[in-house]
Amino acid sequence: MKRDISVLVTDLDNTLFDWFDIWYASFSSMLDEIVRISGLPVGVLEREIKAVHEKHGTSEYAFLIEELPSVAATHSSQNVMEIYAPAIEAYRQARRSRLVLYPSVRETLESIKRSGTLVIGYTESLEFYTTYRMIKLGLDGLVDFVYFPPDHSLPEGLDASQIRLYDADAYKLRLTRTRHTPKGETKPNPQLLGHILEECGADKATTAYIGDKLDKDVRYGAGSGSP
Repeated sequence: MKRDISVLVTDLDNTLFDWFDIWYASFSSMLDEIVRISGLPVGVLEREIKAVHEKHGTSEYAFLIEELPSVAATHSSQNVMEIYAPAIEAYRQARRSRLVLYPSVRETLESIKRSGTLVIGYTESLEFYTTYRMIKLGLDGLVDFVYFPPDHSLPEGLDASQIRLYDADAYKLRLTRTRHTPKGETKPNPQLLGHILEECGADKATTAYIGDKLDKDVRYGAGSGSP
């Protein structure tokens, strides 16, 4: 007998939208500008970028340029952020041009919501960029809950208000309820999924889970007892 689904848990990146395409287009545009401005070899920059990403556990680290040793050495007594403002703008422009949902995702979520199904988002992407993408994609409210890791720490002496263009409320979801997952926690972790379902009052027997990776999402859902 077919069971009615009352809860949908969905991955976000590469499930509702093409995260890799967004990231690659943005990153490549930024890197091209860094090479143009600095004159540094792209191979050297790529190695240093990889090290910074690994250090902070994310490929979306907001202070990447300032932490590149070669860039710092090239501009030892200058304002790196001012010099590389064109690189940051190239990143933003490319991101805006690629930030779209997969075809029919919006219509599907709207239909699911009309049916009374609770929609829970879960992602390994950090809070700031997840929230940014959800706002820009119009997912605020189409997803009831979203779970993500907290943001990486800011460089010493820097406050979030110093780097954001708008008031803090502009970076917050208004309708979707947000929850943090433990920092450093990654899929597959069936216990974490079980905790999410329990916290949202969901029944495993009537919960469906969707994602894009066999090694993470399928094992993640199957291990929790979800179909």
